Amino acid sequence: MEGLHLTADCYACQCDHELLIDQTKLSDSTRAMASEAGLTIVGEKFYPFKHADGAPAGVTGALLLAESHIAIHTWPERRTVTLDIYVCNFEKDNSDKARIILQQLINHFQPEQISKNELMRGLPIQSSTPASPIAIEHLSANTSMQTKISATLVQIQSEFQLIEIAETPEFGKIMRIDGAMMTSEADEFYYHESLVHPAAITHEKLETVLIIGGGDGGSTEELLKYPSIRSITLCEIDPMVIALAKEYFQQIHRNAFDSEKVSVIHTDGYDFIKTQEAQFDLIVLDLTDPISPNGNNIAESCSSKAFYESCYSRLKPGGSIVLHLGSPFYHQERYQATLSCLHKVFDLVRPYSVFIPIYGAQWGMAIACKANIRNQCFDPKNIDRQTVDTRLTAHNLRELQFYNGAVHVNFFNS
Repeated sequence: MEGLHLTADCYACQCDHELLIDQTKLSDSTRAMASEAGLTIVGEKFYPFKHADGAPAGVTGALLLAESHIAIHTWPERRTVTLDIYVCNFEKDNSDKARIILQQLINHFQPEQISKNELMRGLPIQSSTPASPIAIEHLSANTSMQTKISATLVQIQSEFQLIEIAETPEFGKIMRIDGAMMTSEADEFYYHESLVHPAAITHEKLETVLIIGGGDGGSTEELLKYPSIRSITLCEIDPMVIALAKEYFQQIHRNAFDSEKVSVIHTDGYDFIKTQEAQFDLIVLDLTDPISPNGNNIAESCSSKAFYESCYSRLKPGGSIVLHLGSPFYHQERYQATLSCLHKVFDLVRPYSVFIPIYGAQWGMAIACKANIRNQCFDPKNIDRQTVDTRLTAHNLRELQFYNGAVHVNFFNS
């Protein structure tokens, strides 16, 4: 009987009303999800209820699985859905399959609020201790990183994505979006310092910056350390990300959102960059992955050649963009495709990488530069260790936990 039992109560669902009353659509989509996940369907029953006047009401349905069951109940008059998934783990661990299906169903119904529960049934094999809830970072179809969750603090479906905040023993508070790790209190400096400072320290005098994404405030906080900064425009599509970051991740953003130098805009990054007339010294693309584990692709438009061309036009001469590329090992195709696209648009591209513990992998990044009026680029590879350390001292950057001259040189010469 060892297994994982997941439940979710979905409120204020924004999906097509037909999904709440049409048993055929509901059964077809649920069956497809189960089959795609590799679970074995042995039977099913979906029953449509009707009101006294014959109008369609809710649907109760269940897939019987060799591994156990998936059950769904809809209340269209309340735009509410309850989900129940149980998988047996006796012969093999089906937990990831269950979590993926639950997330796909949540995306299907698009609730504004969610209450989720996770219960380990029975006892793990050769153990008398119930398993703790875990957060999983899926690096590929075959590999993942996971960490224990001490307590779930927030699970909320915003207009754009599912946002989860949890407490963990090693990483402190973590944020996940659509099932993918975003940041953690304990290791965020590896990501944010590596994303921001190589490009910032290479530029002779950074004054105006655009950040697309970056709703946790970490990139903004790093940039505000430069006295030369006059303005930072933070374009984050989802207000809920910033609201939750303000409440739970003060240790990361350190009240950067309140700086008079920071302007926050809630809109699509691609639309914003296309309609902007202002120009910037640096554009930081601090985005979610183009396609998350559950298929969400709200950041996909910001990884296209047209988008990079718009970024190029918004840079001042000598300006640059910096972005992450995913793992050069686990995401090889996307990594190479992005680099190829950048080379077609920018005058100089310098990739580098850093190990990010919360992601469980070496993570690729790149600085892409626009030539100045002398047809020269600020090249991060041409700066030696002493120059980096001298500039850090000149900017009074004494609170960095990872980045320094030696790290910079290693980034671009390894």
